[in-house]
Amino acid sequence: VTLLYVFLHMRLNLKYFDKMRCLRKRSAVSFLGVLVICLLFMNLYIEDGYVLEGDKQLIRETATHQLNPERYVHTFKELSNFSGSINISYRYLAGTPLPRKRYLTIGLSSVKRKKGNYLLETIKSIFEQSSYEELKEIAVVVQLADFDSAWCEGMVQDISQKFAHHIIAGRLIVIHVPEEYYPVLDGLKRNYNDPEDRVKFRSKQNVDYAFLLNFCANLSDYYVMLEDDVRCSKNFLTAVKKVITSREGSYWVTLEFSKLGYIGKLYHSHDLPRLAHFLLMFYQEMPCDWLLIHFRGLLAQKEVIRFKPSLFQHMGYYSSYKGAENKLKDDDFEEESFDIPDNPPANLHTNMNVFENYEASKAYSSIDEYFWGKAPSTGDFYGIVFEKPIKISKIKVVTGTEDRQNDILQHGALEVGEKIVGSKKGRQCTTYLRLGEFKNGNFEITDLEHKVLFDINCMRILVTKSQKEWLIIRSISVWTSQTSVQ
Repeated sequence: VTLLYVFLHMRLNLKYFDKMRCLRKRSAVSFLGVLVICLLFMNLYIEDGYVLEGDKQLIRETATHQLNPERYVHTFKELSNFSGSINISYRYLAGTPLPRKRYLTIGLSSVKRKKGNYLLETIKSIFEQSSYEELKEIAVVVQLADFDSAWCEGMVQDISQKFAHHIIAGRLIVIHVPEEYYPVLDGLKRNYNDPEDRVKFRSKQNVDYAFLLNFCANLSDYYVMLEDDVRCSKNFLTAVKKVITSREGSYWVTLEFSKLGYIGKLYHSHDLPRLAHFLLMFYQEMPCDWLLIHFRGLLAQKEVIRFKPSLFQHMGYYSSYKGAENKLKDDDFEEESFDIPDNPPANLHTNMNVFENYEASKAYSSIDEYFWGKAPSTGDFYGIVFEKPIKISKIKVVTGTEDRQNDILQHGALEVGEKIVGSKKGRQCTTYLRLGEFKNGNFEITDLEHKVLFDINCMRILVTKSQKEWLIIRSISVWTSQTSVQ
């Protein structure tokens, strides 16, 4: 692709070269020849590297490179203007959308498997793991994307028998897109040396997802994609809502609640038409989970925003592609209900020497990132100044990581403060109350609303003794009981 791009780019400039003298024309042609030869050798060298290393990350980087040329970026800029739906007709196999807009739509696309079928279990998990109040705020859309009409009819019958009350309530819809609306699926490009049937499978899957996203664009405020062999965490919607609230005011395109495939990827519903067009545009280029990386990157979200613990777990044993074994599991998944911290809005600051881009903000979130400072000295601190005075019920701080087990806070204390002074940028508390010392690099305290009588304006981690090791603050979690009104 790189060679083709360079060659086409140079050809566009030939009109300019025609106006130049013959000598300069020869020079340009010679230069082009040398450049193409050099790029050819570089390309061969890189390809040898893939074979020798077999590194999946290199393949992903190659995939990223393939969408970089200006012709793709230009096309995507045009795509960014697409806010309308794709003009296709859907067959309603069960249920119809209610006029009332929900908070979250959950999308599933399913095809006939050679071995095993997990769709019914996935739908059951979604409903069973949701409370009555949560069910009022969700819509589940199942797309039966197989062209085998007999299989589709059988699945609709099973779904209608097992989940009739959810269909009647308007929270479960089953749809199908006729084969005539699909683009060409034979004779496609053989990227990554995939066999022809694999290319056809993943390309059709991209189109399946595009049609599903297109249908769901106006059903709710947010949309989460699941695969058809997934188990859900208890009260996952409440956890999702809490995370979305915590990100209020910040820019994001995709929030991830699982690290596997196309599971637990959350979007604003207003982005779904663009994503649908994007998947259709590049449907034969690469698998959908790689395309999603490009989509969020082109919309200026460069970093993954993934939350722990994961809310969704892959449960299928056999893949939908040829029935191959697929034992992938998300080791960050927790099925039982868990308590995500509130972490109310705050200004974060530290006087420690920060290493590279591991800044203070990365510790105060559920994202898999952390603060990293060089060897702290006595009196160094990590400070949090809340935007509003709050009542806190629980605080938990974890330092160090599995890879850097020595980079913990060896000697430190946690304090909370009141009576704020200073300007917006330099606000701090005048009075602090020490809640306790860190033990083995961690700190946790509960029932704090009964132990601290004042409204808390500040919180800080204080280094009480210098250490040679660097310090990683992996996570700071704050749970509130109520917000005080001034």
